[in-house]
Amino acid sequence: MLQVQAEKIQAMKQVALGLNLNMKRTRKREFLEQMERVVPWAALVALIAPYYPEGRTGRPPFALETMLRTHFLQQWFNLSDPAMEEAFFDVPLYGEFAQLDAHGRLPDESTILRFRHRLEKHKLADGILATVNDLLSSQGLLLQEGSAVDATLIAAPSSTKNKEGKRDPEMHSSKKGNQ
Repeated sequence: MLQVQAEKIQAMKQVALGLNLNMKRTRKREFLEQMERVVPWAALVALIAPYYPEGRTGRPPFALETMLRTHFLQQWFNLSDPAMEEAFFDVPLYGEFAQLDAHGRLPDESTILRFRHRLEKHKLADGILATVNDLLSSQGLLLQEGSAVDATLIAAPSSTKNKEGKRDPEMHSSKKGNQ
């Protein structure tokens, strides 16, 4: 009994310190670690820096590299601005990659949109992605678009759009546990 309590206390201390020693090495994590090493972040930041606001008044802007990493996450995982904002809450790995403070503020969808518009206005987005893709291909790496499929069954009555306007007795609905 005391051993179990001691293990729980140790686990709570690890969580409180931000340590997760039981973390599984997922494909997403491995991909982001590889991109961390491969992408020339400093060079890309230097390319965008002349066009990024300094934040002399109002709320301070997010770090340029954070916004650039957010932009890349959107491209790599095909996320819209609202989806990216939600992903920061749902997927801690994204916040870690974007170098966000785990307990600090997160970029909202309008901040993400303004950053993308800034890149488009100064015609930087295409150049950035082309630079990264060239770098990846020169190292023998290939980045391709994929898709995730979410198969969800939704409860709904069978259709009555037929000649008789009645439900077809031969059509069966699916329910949890049955094929």
